[in-house]
Amino acid sequence: MPDHYLTLRGAAEAEPPKSKGSRFIGYVAPAGSEEEALAVVADVRKEHHAARHHVWAFRLTADGSVWRGNDDGEPNGTGGRPLLQEIESRELTDVVVVVTRYYGGTKLGTGGLARAYGEAAALALDTAAEQRLVERRTVRAPVTLRFAFADTSAAMRTVEQFDAEIRDQAYTADGTTLALAVRQSQADALAAQFVEATAGRGEVERP
Repeated sequence: MPDHYLTLRGAAEAEPPKSKGSRFIGYVAPAGSEEEALAVVADVRKEHHAARHHVWAFRLTADGSVWRGNDDGEPNGTGGRPLLQEIESRELTDVVVVVTRYYGGTKLGTGGLARAYGEAAALALDTAAEQRLVERRTVRAPVTLRFAFADTSAAMRTVEQFDAEIRDQAYTADGTTLALAVRQSQADALAAQFVEATAGRGEVERP
C-alpha cells in the first residue's frame, strides 16, 4: 500500500453544455466508505428528483482497490465506467462522482452517452482541482508500544526518529503504553527499532 494518496477535501459541481438537448450535471465529493458514497448519491438524487438518470462511481481505500459503478438504467458501460475512468486517470481515491441527466428528447447512442457522462465527470473533477479541493494525504498505520519507565527515553527517541504521531498515552504501575500512528511503510522498521532500543524488553502490538 502506498504512503500517500490523493483525495478531495470538499465537493464540487459543474455542468458542461447540453448534448442534443440533454443536461448532464457532474457532482464530486469525498467519501471514506461505501456508505458515505451512497449517501452522496442519495442526496443528489433527492436534489434532482425530476431527472431521469443519476449514474455514479466511487473509488475507495488508499490503493484504490475498492470501487463500484452504476449505470442507473442507461446502456451497460455508458455511465459508471466513464466516471470511474475519470477518477482513475487523476489517481484519486476516497471519492464519489455522480452525473445527473435530464433527458432532452434525443437519444445519444452508447458512444455519445459515454462521452457525455465522462465529460461531465471530468469537468466536475477539474472544477474541484481549480478550487484547490484536491489534497495529498499520508497513510498511517497504528502501532502500540508498551515499555517500562526505565525505557522511556529509548522509546521516545524511536518515536521521534520515525516522526510517529502519539494518539494516546496511558500509564500503569508497570510502565507506559503509547498508541501511535506512523507512516505505513515505516511501521515494521519502527517496531524493530523499538525492540532493539529497549533490548527486547518493550512490547509491540499491531492489528
